Amino acid sequence: MERSEDLAALASDLREADTAIALTGAGLSAASGIPTFRGEDGIWGEEFSEADFHISRFERDPEGFWEDRLDLNELLRPDSIEPNPAHEALADLENAGILDAVVTQNTDGLHAAAGTGAVLELHGNADRVVCHRCGRTKPATEIHERVRTGGNPPACSDCEGIYKPDVVLFGELLPRAVLKRARQLAEDSDVIVAAGSSLRVDPAASLPSQQRDGVLAIVNFEETRYASRATYTFREDVTELLPALATRVLKCDPE
Repeated sequence: MERSEDLAALASDLREADTAIALTGAGLSAASGIPTFRGEDGIWGEEFSEADFHISRFERDPEGFWEDRLDLNELLRPDSIEPNPAHEALADLENAGILDAVVTQNTDGLHAAAGTGAVLELHGNADRVVCHRCGRTKPATEIHERVRTGGNPPACSDCEGIYKPDVVLFGELLPRAVLKRARQLAEDSDVIVAAGSSLRVDPAASLPSQQRDGVLAIVNFEETRYASRATYTFREDVTELLPALATRVLKCDPE
């Protein structure tokens, strides 16, 4: 089918679905100006390494960890960061009751900022920090400022534990309850729209394989491991394809 026919068919599938989710990855963040971690221009390289942000490094050297984390945060959180049309399109679909949830590998909080209410953050949220001992959470900006002004490593006033970013560091497991819910939704979904994700990094990348039966749509420039079983494949810009899809779904536009 041609692109227009594929879009129309996917829009019809979404309108008829009892359960539908979107699974999003770094491609959506990149469209808002956030650097990606892997690939030719990825963050992991000479300046930063995965070992610097391993849970064992945080536990062994929290002060050094936080120094590197602030440097990394300056790259990951540009001052002008805002949701882009892809985030907004998914929010429109979720708010209209078409999508049951957006499951994301991203930690930037842009889905919620765009207005999506049901967001499952598989890798956590960089806008928060959490005490590694008692679990108390705080806004990340508060702790970042504390570290900048000499309070490094940042200690919890309740238990003297050390705050860490509320994201999944290397060596940590994904949050069990969030992953369980994501897997259940994927299993039950009549439609999964996987957008901006290479679908390489498990366990998030394994979610489409949980789908018992139904439609899988891939929106990604690169081919993924699900190419052979995808019902629809769009190798297009997420900021163009997803708004076009939302328009088709919400306006029932046949063209």
